[in-house]
Parts: sequence; structure tokens; C-alpha cells
Amino acid sequence: MNKNNYCVIMAGGIGSRFWPMSRTEHPKQFIDILGTGETLIQQTYNRFKKICPEENIYIVTNKIYKELTKTQLLGITDEQIICEPTMRNTAPCIAYANYKIANKNPNANIIVAPSDHLILKENEFIRVMNLALDYTSKHNDLVTLGITPTRPDTGYGYIQFSENSPSEIKPVKMFAEKPTLEKANEFIASGDFCWNSGMFIWNLNTIQTAFEKLLPSIDQLFKKGIGKYNTPSEHEFIQEIYPICESISIDYGIMESSSNVHVISADIGWSDLGT
Repeated sequence: MNKNNYCVIMAGGIGSRFWPMSRTEHPKQFIDILGTGETLIQQTYNRFKKICPEENIYIVTNKIYKELTKTQLLGITDEQIICEPTMRNTAPCIAYANYKIANKNPNANIIVAPSDHLILKENEFIRVMNLALDYTSKHNDLVTLGITPTRPDTGYGYIQFSENSPSEIKPVKMFAEKPTLEKANEFIASGDFCWNSGMFIWNLNTIQTAFEKLLPSIDQLFKKGIGKYNTPSEHEFIQEIYPICESISIDYGIMESSSNVHVISADIGWSDLGT
């Protein structure tokens, strides 16, 4: 297993779409919704242990879920739980994780994934992720995992890719918001669209360069903490800067504005369980 492979699991959501089963104090990622004997975050964590060294898996979550995370993920250390003092969407939490990982390993290749997705075809998922990690270790591209669509679903965002590329990892032409049914049917019929899964793969240098260029205000805030990450000074620093950090998604802030985005479309038996 490659020691440069890292995973950042985003687990800060309150799971409002699964209310009343999912509540603020115990959101859906910490619930065994499917009756499998494992909660969603446990399934996600165990899946990534087959791709990354266990010590290279980080959980980003709200500070109120730290103890719940430790209870459910018995192999996790305090250092691997990245606690957000307040919710600030996905770009700030990814920037925070980047700087913590950079302090440990500047050669890291990183997967970013939500904690609450269902993946039925695990072997195919592992194959695709390893392929993407190998690619990003050699190319300065931002890669997103696309899902081969099975129906004209209006609940997902879509990604259009270049059909001319012979590789499984194809250049992205455009991102599309959740479409009307008519537009979704057009996307499916065209054969060059996939669903946007919200999972990303990149090397540390590429994503940090993207933050410097496209979200400089966020990057500058976290850059001030160099020398404090993974030390006792980190907590106070994060408490100070997080509330003033811009709240923006990684999709809108970086992926949709970058020219070096690629997608690998796969059939992994995926659902985000939100609909």
C-alpha cells in the first residue's frame, strides 16, 4: 500500500434529509441506516483502509461529533479527527486538511470523499480509486469521480466529458447543475455525461496551487497556520480563523473554474442516499 496515499472523509453534515431518524446530535453518517451492522461512516472508513494506510485517513467533522467519531472508528487517533468549529462548506475543510497533510507529507496523493455514500461494488471502487491515485501521482490534474448514469435523474449534478480521450480518465468539458427531466434525458442520450459523485482525487501540490489561484482568501488564512498544524497551537489558531473564512463549496470555488479537471466515470453501485 502506497504510503503517499491519503484520504479525507467529510463527515460534518447534520443529515437533515433523513430527519427524524437523523438529528443534529446524531446525524445519518453515524447511523446504520441500511441495517448492515455498520454505520455509514464505518463503511466508508473500512472501505478506504483498503486503499490508504489507516494512519493516513482523516475525518473532517464538526467539533460536536469528535467523541462520536472516536466511538465508532476505533482505530482513529485524535490527530486524525479534524474538528471544524463551525460549518463552512467543503472548500475550507479541504484547505484545512491539505495543510495538516502537507505538514506530514508534501508528496501526498489525496482522495476526498463524503462519509455517507452507499457503494455496492466495492472491488470496482477500489480499482478505480487506485487508478486515479496513480494518475494524479504523475499528472497535475484535478480528478473527480463520475458515476455512470442509470436513469435521467434530476437530483444529481452532471459532468460532461470528452469522448475523444482513449483513457478512462477523461478531460471535463463542463459541469451542469441539477437539470430538468427534459435536460436530464438529453444528457443521458448524448452518452458523454455522468453524475457528479462529489468525490475527488488529486496530488497535494495541484490542489494547493488551485487554492492559491482561485480561492486566495481561504488559502491565505490557512497559510498563516504553517508551523502550527499538528501541534498544540493548531486548535487556538483554527478557532480564530474558521469563523471568518468564506463559506463556499469546492465544486463552485475550484472544480468548475479550473481548466485541468478530469473525470473517471464508473459503475460502482453508488447512491448518496439523499433522495
